[in-house]
Amino acid sequence: MPRLELPPEEAMSPEQREACAEAVAGVRGRVPAPMIAWIRNAELARRGQKLGELLRYQTTLEPSLSELAILVCARHWTSHHEWTAHKREGLKAGIAPEVVAAIAARREPMLPDDRARAVYEVSRTLLATGRVPPALYASSLAVLGERGLVELVGILGYYCLVALTLNTFELGLPGSFAPELEETA
Repeated sequence: MPRLELPPEEAMSPEQREACAEAVAGVRGRVPAPMIAWIRNAELARRGQKLGELLRYQTTLEPSLSELAILVCARHWTSHHEWTAHKREGLKAGIAPEVVAAIAARREPMLPDDRARAVYEVSRTLLATGRVPPALYASSLAVLGERGLVELVGILGYYCLVALTLNTFELGLPGSFAPELEETA
């Protein structure tokens, strides 16, 4: 069970209500799960969800690449709710089920092109080591461009924040429990 719940509207401050209304009026059309925790600081909630909206919907990376990076991040942190939501979105964006299964099992997936391989390799390496070696940097820069690589790092950083928030406060559980993550955790 979640450790925190979204406060009832009548218990929220005007700033908290405004942050929630802004999220509902945005692209998502709802309050995203990490905001349940972030709303304890209304400005964190407001800025966090706006950054997420930018990084999820307004980058130069195609949706399948953004979702691929998010899945690698969710697997890295074994974030069940993040995994469940983005597995669904990744499949809708065209990521092959075999790729999703390989990431869940911590196996290297067979990816369709250089852009997907660059996103996967940068995501996996950066999350595992905190660095991107020169050869990987050069090859990923060549296929993603500067802006794409910067956006990828932004996506990973943001979704690390999301995963840690979801994991700490057990948000989305038990409903989003992903058994495929437990088998290989």
